[in-house]
Amino acid sequence: MHLSRLAVTDFRSWEHAELDLEPGVTVLIGPNGVGKTNLVEAAVYLATLGSHRVASDAPLIRRGAERAVVRGLVVHHGRELGVELEITAGRANRARLNRAPAKPRDLLGILRTVLFAPEDLTLVRGDPAERRRFLDDLLVARLPRYATVRADYDRVLKQRSALLKSARNGGDLRTLDVWDGHLATHGAALLAGRLALVVAIAPLAVEAFAEVAPTSDPISLVYRSAVDGELPVAAAELEPLLLAAIGRMRRQEVERGVCLVGPHRDDLDLRLGEGPAKGYASHGESWALALALRLASYRLLRDDDVEPVLVLDDVFAELDAHRRRALADVARRAEQVLITAAVAHDVPEGLAEVRFAVSGGPSGGTVVRLPTNATSGHPA
Repeated sequence: MHLSRLAVTDFRSWEHAELDLEPGVTVLIGPNGVGKTNLVEAAVYLATLGSHRVASDAPLIRRGAERAVVRGLVVHHGRELGVELEITAGRANRARLNRAPAKPRDLLGILRTVLFAPEDLTLVRGDPAERRRFLDDLLVARLPRYATVRADYDRVLKQRSALLKSARNGGDLRTLDVWDGHLATHGAALLAGRLALVVAIAPLAVEAFAEVAPTSDPISLVYRSAVDGELPVAAAELEPLLLAAIGRMRRQEVERGVCLVGPHRDDLDLRLGEGPAKGYASHGESWALALALRLASYRLLRDDDVEPVLVLDDVFAELDAHRRRALADVARRAEQVLITAAVAHDVPEGLAEVRFAVSGGPSGGTVVRLPTNATSGHPA
């Protein structure tokens, strides 16, 4: 799988930009603030329907514009598929597949990406919400049907939360039992997907961490749920356990006006040796663990016989020599890699097959492909 064309209109800082891409390594070179990350963010948005930098779509629309459009041409096993997303603040996105109207979720799975960016340090040092999002995004990338499971759970959670909040002001709780059942049903489906995913990715992450941090203690990944005891993996068995846990917490939920049980309260516990990585891991080990999670994601998706596009957003400058080499080795074997860097020397030697110069200014940004003899990234 690779992206052969990427075009944006009124996306972030770009009024318009278009790149013809090829398999192999493509590097976007330019100073900070000229829009390199905006371009790779657009590619990731086509794959995931979301941004790794902001929670809502409104910031993706260029200031003064009514909507943003992202288009891509995806090549998979020799077949070309044109995908398009139109982003309008406050309204549902519109999608096209081969120029025909489609639902945005119909685009999920056509393009797969794995992104490694400076923001990934929050996977280790951030709140549990960051790790839940990591799991859910990967779950949807691997099995797009979980986008519906995730949306259904979020909808029920929002409605049940509103009911609990109203109870604090004398609202009627007679329908709470019904919403308990809905939350348990959809929560069990999401929880089952996460548990299966952790089983699949954990050994890959452990292996990747040993490669990029060979002198550190080994890591482990443990899923933490509000449901007590060892968890079964089937949704049908998880549902009654969730329902029972909800019942035990009902009094506290009514008093506080919030849902205290469900996948929205869970966490992926990252362990370094005998202690939690958050608080115990050094800065370098935290980077290594974040990198290991992304490498494990890449290998998991690749093992599903669909080679994802690897996106490396300004990360080589953050890594020491050993981790740069480990990441570069993976990139050299990938079908397609998109890399951003402030200066050419940030990119390891041999990872600059195609290079674009990105610049910005008051009149708008430009992206220009450099001649082949200028793509080494290192002085002659």
